[in-house]
Amino acid sequence: MSDRKKKGLVLVFTGNGKGKTTAALGMALRAWGQGMKVLMLQFIKGGWKYGELKAVEKLEQGLEIRQLGEGFIGGADDSSLEEHRRAARQALAEAKIEIESAGYDLLILDEILYAVHYGLVDLDDVLSLLARKTADLHLVLTGRHVPPEIIEKADLVTEMREIKHHYTRGIAAQKGIEY
Repeated sequence: MSDRKKKGLVLVFTGNGKGKTTAALGMALRAWGQGMKVLMLQFIKGGWKYGELKAVEKLEQGLEIRQLGEGFIGGADDSSLEEHRRAARQALAEAKIEIESAGYDLLILDEILYAVHYGLVDLDDVLSLLARKTADLHLVLTGRHVPPEIIEKADLVTEMREIKHHYTRGIAAQKGIEY
């Protein structure tokens, strides 16, 4: 018979397809339904009132989302990269505080892999955060461009692969689907 003792996992949702944040939210809802306390820190998203924020407002306590980012990044030459960098570093500091507080069972670092890719936060700082994770905390990281060092530390890595997307046919982001 297997050992049923709780073990905090590191889970990564990555890839160029849709569904990384959505998968993390599904996990958050499942954990919340099991009475676990859940926090999602969003490293890039900010400013928009996404559907998941509206849904969480309607739920009872125990599931929280904090938008800590500055919103969409235009690329490596985005003139507001310094603002994004400041916000991402603050989000990383907040993640460290929440990990050390041991106040949550599941902590989701939404789009943190984008923050690493765009140089908003250092990979070494994220690896240090993983090393600080308590033994019973589940930690989820989302975003494209997962570094091999994070793959090595993770217990589960799922890659979302785009096969077809309506955006390529000129169909705009749809309420309830993308936001």
